[in-house]
Amino acid sequence: MITRYQMTAERIRQELSALERVATRAKRSITLARERPADQDLYLDSAALSLHNFYTGLERAFHQIAAMIDEQVPTGGGWHRELLGQMSKERPQVRPAIKSEETGEALDEYLRFRHVVRSIYAFEFDPERLERLAKGLEPVLQRARKELHAFADFLEKLAKADAHVVYPEEAVFKYENRKGA
Repeated sequence: MITRYQMTAERIRQELSALERVATRAKRSITLARERPADQDLYLDSAALSLHNFYTGLERAFHQIAAMIDEQVPTGGGWHRELLGQMSKERPQVRPAIKSEETGEALDEYLRFRHVVRSIYAFEFDPERLERLAKGLEPVLQRARKELHAFADFLEKLAKADAHVVYPEEAVFKYENRKGA
């Protein structure tokens, strides 16, 4: 068994589980902000933090994959964007692409918002943008969940294979046909 594959698959599944809770909290915060205008700023702050956590959780999974599977983690000022791009590319003899371009484009907006959260005061958040991002979480999370679970399944197949086998035929077939599922 190849331990790093198994460990990475488990980490991916843990992050996805936590992201379910984060998405629920973001949507709940937006709902409460509308229902309780006197405390709207507090609920919007909560929604912003949850949206920040959403992207950061996915980025932790991507970083784990880059470190443990690719053995190449981007560095420098643009490493966040490079890491997101790296996950859309196949690494020949290492792994297939992890996420689709469509998912990558959707996640780019959450990456940009994460930067906003870190760069401005909470009272400067745009409520409409927060609401749009919170409403968009579910379809983005569904795509990311499907793609990352398929990749975790792929890693688990590799973990059980002999160390010298890079792409077991059954794992590749199942992973490549995940869109049809």
